[in-house]
Amino acid sequence: MSAGSEPPARKFPLMLGRLPGVSGGGVRGLLRPQRHAADAYADASSPRVSLAGHGLDSAGVRARMVERLRDDGATHVEVLRAFAVVPRHTFVDAGLANQSYEDTSLPIGHGQTISKPSVVARMLELLFDGANARRDGHLGAVLEIGTGCGYQAALLSELGRRVISVERLKPLHDKARELLAPLRSNRLRLVFGDGMLGHPPSAPYDSIIAAAGGGEVPAAWLDQLAVGGRIVSPVEQGSRGQVLVVVDRSEAGLARTVHEGVRFVPLKSGVCR
Repeated sequence: MSAGSEPPARKFPLMLGRLPGVSGGGVRGLLRPQRHAADAYADASSPRVSLAGHGLDSAGVRARMVERLRDDGATHVEVLRAFAVVPRHTFVDAGLANQSYEDTSLPIGHGQTISKPSVVARMLELLFDGANARRDGHLGAVLEIGTGCGYQAALLSELGRRVISVERLKPLHDKARELLAPLRSNRLRLVFGDGMLGHPPSAPYDSIIAAAGGGEVPAAWLDQLAVGGRIVSPVEQGSRGQVLVVVDRSEAGLARTVHEGVRFVPLKSGVCR
């Protein structure tokens, strides 16, 4: 989809506001949806938005984050729309909620983090440059490696036709299930399992995105990538440390490109209960 085209109809309602399990500035029961998607799209595509509303539940807070992402170079209208409607503060602990719309990673427990918005936006925009996404205007069938708290899965469910998200740490898997329950979507499925193995039952995938970095892109992900599909993953590359690696599959085979340096938690095999 080009930056000037009309936004697609919402695939399902995203419940904004507060979610169960966080008190204070976070989450204490569901509120009704606050804004229609068209309003959020306007927020994401209009420069220098100024909206009424205060507090972390307001659309204005998310709109200001979108402005910063645009200033940092994010341009894809659907990526910006997703950031405008998904409430990041509901995916972090109450004590960190006031930092939730800053461009910073935050701890979510168990040695894991929620990634910086600018890094997430960059990886999502790279996914949209894949052949199938350019053709279809959405990310298609998506595999996410590392559900974490569920924030990126919520963004992906705004952008893909079907999303499978795999988490190896059972406490985080359970937490994400709770936080994502308000989506009530049959387009998003959370799987407790070894992310290095992908999820063969739902393959092939048009888009694969990883929130952890290893020494190479696992062979299982390559096997599960559709023709025209794209993988975006951090990979360790010697003295450079972690870099973003993009892998595209075409009829001719696999092509790999290397992008900027990043910093993610290590990619590990197995599961932990």
